[in-house]
This record gives sequence, structure tokens and C-alpha cells, in this order.
Amino acid sequence: MVVHVGLLPLSSSCLPSLPRLPRLSSTKHRTFAMAVVSEDPVREWILSEGNATQITRISPVGGGCINRASHYDTDAGSFFVKTNRSIGPSMFEGEALGLGAMFETGTIRVPKPFKFGPLPTGGSYIIMEFIEFGSRRSNQSVLGRKLAEMHKAGKSEKGFGFEVNNTVGSTPQINTWSSDWIQFYGEHRLGYQLQLALDQYGDGTIYEKGQRLVKSMGPLFDNVVIEPCLLHGDLWSGNISSDKNGEPVILDPACYYGHSEAEFGMSWCAGFGGSFYSSYFEVMPKQPGFEKRKDLYLLYHYLNHYNLFGSGYRSSAMSIIDDYLRMLKA
Repeated sequence: MVVHVGLLPLSSSCLPSLPRLPRLSSTKHRTFAMAVVSEDPVREWILSEGNATQITRISPVGGGCINRASHYDTDAGSFFVKTNRSIGPSMFEGEALGLGAMFETGTIRVPKPFKFGPLPTGGSYIIMEFIEFGSRRSNQSVLGRKLAEMHKAGKSEKGFGFEVNNTVGSTPQINTWSSDWIQFYGEHRLGYQLQLALDQYGDGTIYEKGQRLVKSMGPLFDNVVIEPCLLHGDLWSGNISSDKNGEPVILDPACYYGHSEAEFGMSWCAGFGGSFYSSYFEVMPKQPGFEKRKDLYLLYHYLNHYNLFGSGYRSSAMSIIDDYLRMLKA
């Protein structure tokens, strides 16, 4: 989503020169632990499991419109903390699980999540690794290759979906497991957004035409083998950066396991160039009908922007729907 939370400098995963990071707290059932509420759970964790004895500075970090972000400097290193005073821990649970899943692939750099939980006065927080960003944009070729490596490494035996529902921007994203990608994308991605447009704006036209597309889109996937791949889910330029060594970093995910091509749904504001796609397809070969399906994946995000920000995005969504209805003679 274009207006999103911007993580800033954070520190990472697989680079041997980095110091060993504190381990994420765990419970019996999940890698990520939701903290028991204390007076200041962020400070408490940093001064215990974060291995710090002193917090030397807390600095606000700009760039986000949904959460408040802060950089904690300590004698054990730096941490990045996001808080939200009105939304409970479920939002940050989805982010923590997504970051953790991407981190575990050992491919592209992401901030490692350490802890999430409720705040005592209401709302929630998440603590993660602080990555220091570089001054230049990530190399497009390296970004394409590493993203493809993540898609190749991140697989699910449960099918399409994710461990929890999460959000794309502030819109709920339903991730109920399914063995059928066309059904999953039609119901939980396009169908959900179309229903929102109907409920929010009374837009019966886009709802009716969109549902016709959902029912008719099967032939776009003829002769394609679709495996569930771990997706970032909201990959636009604001969620892509590079560390001080120039290695690409991706942030603020809306993760789920889906068709790899769906990752390009925000390409209209991601700035992907030819070298990005060339490097990506060297690792994940382009599938038959890719060009015909490309706009189908843009549609989800145009619909989401319509629902979040209003009518300025309606015409783009409607144009894609009408083009497909003509193409499919639906």
C-alpha cells in the first residue's frame, strides 16, 4: 500500500560481520511471543532479553502514518520499535510472523522481529532489529534475484494462505488456507475488496462486474503450475530500501503464501526495471500467460487503494475489470 508504515534503519540476518542478535522470545505454540502486559514492556524486554543494561537514547523515526516508530539506542546495540495506541497485538502478530518467515529463508534481508505484545494503556507494540539504511537505492538486479530466491525457498505444505490474518495497509487481509489458488485469490483477495467497495460506497457496478471476472478468470491460468510461495505481499518503493552495504532490504510486509506473480501487484509504484525482472526470471522462470495475468494482480491493490483512499483509484480498477471481461468474453 502506498501510504504505509516506514521502518527505518534496522540490522540483519545473514551477514557474518554483524554481531549475534538476541533471540526472539517463544512460547510452546509460536516462534513469536506476545508479551505479558507490564508498565513498560518495551523497556522491560530490551533490558532483559535484549541483553542491554542501559537505554542511552530514544529517537522518533518519521515516515509512517499508521504507527509511531522509534529508534532505541542501548549499550547492547540498537532496536526499532513501533507502537499503535488504538490497535491490539493482532496487527503486529501478523507483521512479526511475516518478517520471521522471510527471515528464515536466509535470502533477502529483512529486520528480524524480537517481540510483540499489548501496551498497558491500550494498543500494542513490536520490537525488531534496527537496520541502518544506506544512502543509495538497492541494486535492481540484486533485488530481483534475492526476491526470486525468497519465493523459491519459502514454501508451504498447507497451501495458499498464512498462519494468521493480517493487514495490507490498514485493510484486513484474510488468509484462510486453501488448496486452490484461483478460489483463494477470487474469494479472499478480489472478492473481499469488491465487497468492501459495495459496503462502503454502494458501488454495485464495480461489484457486479468484478464478480463476473472472478467467476470467469480460470482460463488465465491454463497450463500454469502454481505452487504456494512466500510473498512479501505489499512490495512498493516505500517498503524497499538498502542497508549501508547496498544490500536490498524489504520492510512492512503483508505476507502470505500465494502465486509468485502476485508479488508484482504493486509494481505500478515500485519502480521495477528491466534488470529486476531479468534477474528474477533467471531464478523463477516466467510462466505461460504471465503478461495476460499481470493486470489481474494489479487489480487487487487498485481496489484496496479505492477502498482506502477513495474514487481516484476507481477508474484504474474499473478499466482492468472491463478489459478482462472483453478478453474473456464474460
